[in-house]
Amino acid sequence: MKLACQEGMVPGDTLKKKLDNLAQWGYEGMEVWGSQVRDRVKELCQATSKSSVKISTICAGYKGCLLDAEKSERDLAVKEVKELLSAGAELGAVGLIMVPVFGQPRLPDLSPFASAVELERRLLLRLLGEIAPHAEKVKCTVLLEPLNRYETHFMNTLKQGVDIARRINSRYVKIMADFFHMSIEERDIAASLRTAGDWVQHIHLADSTRQLPGYGHTDFAAPFAQLKKMGYKNYMALECGVPGDPAVELPKSAQYMKQWM
Repeated sequence: MKLACQEGMVPGDTLKKKLDNLAQWGYEGMEVWGSQVRDRVKELCQATSKSSVKISTICAGYKGCLLDAEKSERDLAVKEVKELLSAGAELGAVGLIMVPVFGQPRLPDLSPFASAVELERRLLLRLLGEIAPHAEKVKCTVLLEPLNRYETHFMNTLKQGVDIARRINSRYVKIMADFFHMSIEERDIAASLRTAGDWVQHIHLADSTRQLPGYGHTDFAAPFAQLKKMGYKNYMALECGVPGDPAVELPKSAQYMKQWM
């Protein structure tokens, strides 16, 4: 297991300073937002080549929506997802985090032929069938992210994410597990991780308050023990609020989590 942190959480007036801070505080990876990463590939590669901290993952940041009713929006999302997967490969990232749709359905309910969710599932499988060969070609993984019910109606649990990834049957279409969303949707975080197994290729860390681990009531000891038992070796990236000075709280959080790593 390797500890990472999203770039926007890290203090520092330059990229080098951010990486230096993370290295000093015990982090091995940095997750970047996808919206500008295609223009930053050279900068990020040069900076991380001189640092022990590497780019762990790209977090979304693409335009369009895979499950929009408008074909132009779907086409734009597919195009940008492929471009970000190519950028991720250049950066040596594990993969691109992808949320199929936020909020309520954008597709119509065509019952009794098919509900909106049924149409969404069929459409997503079709589009992932187009994206997966590109992910395989560049060797960068699509990381499907289940969100809690208040942020999306579609794909709320690890099981639902695994069911979709299994249908694609590609080593470069997997899921990620977010402890904050899991604290809402999963009865037992450790048990859900055990069931999902090797389908989990990335993790987001946040407490039940969506702040740093240790500022809520989520149990991290049992899930971390399960991840160790599974032989999980990829990154776990902080995606959460920082209740205080990041220069104080981020190193403290690293030490808090490493007691179980």
